[in-house]
Amino acid sequence: MARRLIPALNRVLVEKIVPPAKTNTGILLPEKTTKLNSGRVVAVGPGSRDRDGNLIPVAVKEGDTVLLPEYGGNEVKLDNKEYHLYRDDDILGTLHD
Repeated sequence: MARRLIPALNRVLVEKIVPPAKTNTGILLPEKTTKLNSGRVVAVGPGSRDRDGNLIPVAVKEGDTVLLPEYGGNEVKLDNKEYHLYRDDDILGTLHD
């Protein structure tokens, strides 16, 4: 279902990454270590327009792992999955391995 949603203008559809609550050996991790504001980009809009009408493309692409602000974005539920819509300007950066 998320593949059919194409964000408008400079919006980015993100699926937040939920880190594991316990390790492989079964040790429970504290709540603070499981809170990471990152997500995977599912879909991007075409971009916004400048004063002259030229298209300004979105800085991220589908499949990128991005760093998100602690607050903001709009929650969207599709097929019982939770996604968030952010403006391109709100995304703090991309994460690389």
